Amino acid sequence: PGRLPTGEEVPLEGGPPDHSYSLSSGTTSEELLRKLNEQRDIIALLEVKMKEMKGSIRRLRLAEAQLREEIREKDRLLHAASAGTRKRHGL
Repeated sequence: PGRLPTGEEVPLEGGPPDHSYSLSSGTTSEELLRKLNEQRDIIALLEVKMKEMKGSIRRLRLAEAQLREEIREKDRLLHAASAGTRKRHGL
């Protein structure tokens, strides 16, 4: 492959493809269609995964908010208990 001034590689005529997604000059329309359909399937799978991950993130954020609230409540109770103990012992 030749190089452009940007450093990007350009496949030279007749050479093997550089990447699995590169196409040789003799690619038939059937092969192009098959590759396109494969890529569409991959994109659809990735979109499903993204939606699942967004759902997981939402659930984790809710769980985090609940845990933070529990910690705040326990801190309040501990603070109140320790303040009461100091008063009883005259500290």
